[in-house]
Amino acid sequence: MKHTAKQPTTRTLADLYRALDRQNAITITYVDADGTETVRTVEPWDIRTTKSGRIQLRAGCRLRGDARSFYVDQIKAYSLHRIGFVLDRPEATTPAGHVIVVRSPAQLIARELGRDYLPRVTRTDTTLAA
Repeated sequence: MKHTAKQPTTRTLADLYRALDRQNAITITYVDADGTETVRTVEPWDIRTTKSGRIQLRAGCRLRGDARSFYVDQIKAYSLHRIGFVLDRPEATTPAGHVIVVRSPAQLIARELGRDYLPRVTRTDTTLAA
């Protein structure tokens, strides 16, 4: 069990990315927002940065059987396993329910940059009339 307080965040992230790339499960000791500490085995699917700058681990939780989000700064300890994934990953959808199709790494990078860093532009009929 690796304790995150005893190592830099970059080391923790490197281990999480390694598990994500190899599709190996991780057991984490996680502290919820209300202070409740739980131990869960998760299957990491994505690591992202929120708009507030926090790093979030999206994973399938074997305890709950569905997708969950965990903030990396609230993970107290973790263990990497060699066991593979067993949960089905839900497909990413837009709020309208349409499936997002990404056909290349360049499209994926563009989607992430657009989602996280570019300002939202709303157009009206008057701006399109010119």
